[in-house]
Amino acid sequence: MTAARFEDLLRELTPQVLGTLVRRYGQFEGCEDAVQEAVLAAAVQWPAEGVPDNPRGWLLTVASRRLVDQARSDRARRARESAAATEAVPEDVPDTDDTLVLLFLCCHPALTAASQTALTLRAVGGLTTAEIARAFLVPEATMAARISRAKQRIRAAGSSFGLPDGPEREERLRVVLHVLYLIFNEGYTASSGRALHRADLAREAIRLTRMVHAQLPADDEVTGLLALMLLTHARSRARTTAAGDLVPLDEQDRGTWDRELIEEGTELVKAALAGPTLGPYQVQAAIAATHADAATAEETDWRQVHALYLILERIAPNPMVTLNRAVALAETEGPPAGLALLSPLDADQRMAGHHRLLSVRAHLLERNGDPAGAYALYRRAAKSTASIAEQRFLESRADRVARRAPEVPRSGRPETGHG
Repeated sequence: MTAARFEDLLRELTPQVLGTLVRRYGQFEGCEDAVQEAVLAAAVQWPAEGVPDNPRGWLLTVASRRLVDQARSDRARRARESAAATEAVPEDVPDTDDTLVLLFLCCHPALTAASQTALTLRAVGGLTTAEIARAFLVPEATMAARISRAKQRIRAAGSSFGLPDGPEREERLRVVLHVLYLIFNEGYTASSGRALHRADLAREAIRLTRMVHAQLPADDEVTGLLALMLLTHARSRARTTAAGDLVPLDEQDRGTWDRELIEEGTELVKAALAGPTLGPYQVQAAIAATHADAATAEETDWRQVHALYLILERIAPNPMVTLNRAVALAETEGPPAGLALLSPLDADQRMAGHHRLLSVRAHLLERNGDPAGAYALYRRAAKSTASIAEQRFLESRADRVARRAPEVPRSGRPETGHG
């Protein structure tokens, strides 16, 4: 077994074993620690001794013994129990996969979105605290404290291990999908740091979403989210140059897009849109499919993209949706129309000084023949993002405007009045 397949197996089994233990013993924090120890034991023993016939049962046995160890301090008994853990596989290992139940628990409404994301990556994704801390650029101690507080809040809330019923289940599922969406977005376009994207986080979000889809194949929003991730991730190789610089969608080499992911995502979109209801992930997936269907940027069906954003704006209003609709509108009716649609966003506190609003307006001003305004806003946008890759891209756009229009003032203090 290759090292990559070995790692994938452990990540696949970790939430299953943890879910079984939590269902059996009801101690989320203690069970999570025990499973991590069992996984560590497997990482040491399996490469040397071979993967057992029932790897899930092996992990469950060792983790169960670790739980007993936590309650007993007798070192001799601990040694006997640890030895016994490698000799027997329990006969009552259930065939059911509790991954979805575990996801529901990690996305408990008592937790903040940041804590839900961190706990999901730790308990279900199998990432270490150090890996999660690096992904979100915080000290490991800070992330450890966040995860610990999340476990304490779940315990204080007295949550039972099981899927909620009726409307509560539907509401909690939306939270689960939102957390997976956040994980994917952070992986696809990192909010800070030198790298544009974290492929490991994006892949992990896709893996977890595949798990949810396997258990809820009839849920159109689950299908839509998986399709959206696949269609978006298919463009990953084309998004940066060899030096790590960002390449915008209209300049990407579409020959490097992953056609297998696009084909799978497109089929999922068709299945998702065939259902009786329409949700935001289904619509976003349809937009991604429209882009994937265009052999060149010039062949993009912008009228369809704009129509889909209109639908998305109606069912899930959000300033970022309006921002993206402005880009599509500018492609069909010209930059002035797009700029006019952006104007109301200036009053939205969520968008005040946001680099995306500044950069889109700069792009439309550049196309509309206002190089001075575009230059100023590109510079402001570069200063407003914590992503170094995006900073470099926006600064390069500002330099391009200045080269094409020598009359543009190139001072260190950008002009204001357009943002």
